[in-house]
Amino acid sequence: LQKLIHLLQATDDPLIQEQALITLSNSAAFSVNQDIIRNINGLSVIGGMLSNCIPKVKEKALNALNNLSMNIKNQEEIQVFITQVCRTVESAPLNSDVQLAGLRLLTNMSVTSDYHQKMINSIPCFLHLLSEGTERTQIQVLKVLVNLSANPAMTRHLLRAQV
Repeated sequence: LQKLIHLLQATDDPLIQEQALITLSNSAAFSVNQDIIRNINGLSVIGGMLSNCIPKVKEKALNALNNLSMNIKNQEEIQVFITQVCRTVESAPLNSDVQLAGLRLLTNMSVTSDYHQKMINSIPCFLHLLSEGTERTQIQVLKVLVNLSANPAMTRHLLRAQV
């Protein structure tokens, strides 16, 4: 795992980055690996890939963070990327794999109310995606909105959102 993290830091080759991120994402299926990746600073390295302009690399980074977000300690570190993930969801092509990967990560990060405040500015985007997206996009957006709606502190923001 450490070699994969170092490889991500050392290369600019998008194909190598994509494969390393896929392997890290698959490795994150095991809770022991989730802790190891966090402890070797892997979350910030993977999060740094969100700035990559290659959509496939960005998608694979979102997928890896999504798998890693199943761990509460990892969520504490991943939360620093929520605003960037929201911007990615807003700017990605409608119904794209990048958009769906971002929504899946936001779904996991919104299961508890700890990070809902970081998503407030994206509520109008979520509502737009609900009306314009394909069924897959709509389902993913609904999961985020249901999580947000479970928090009474979000009621005002959800009801006042300009659509």
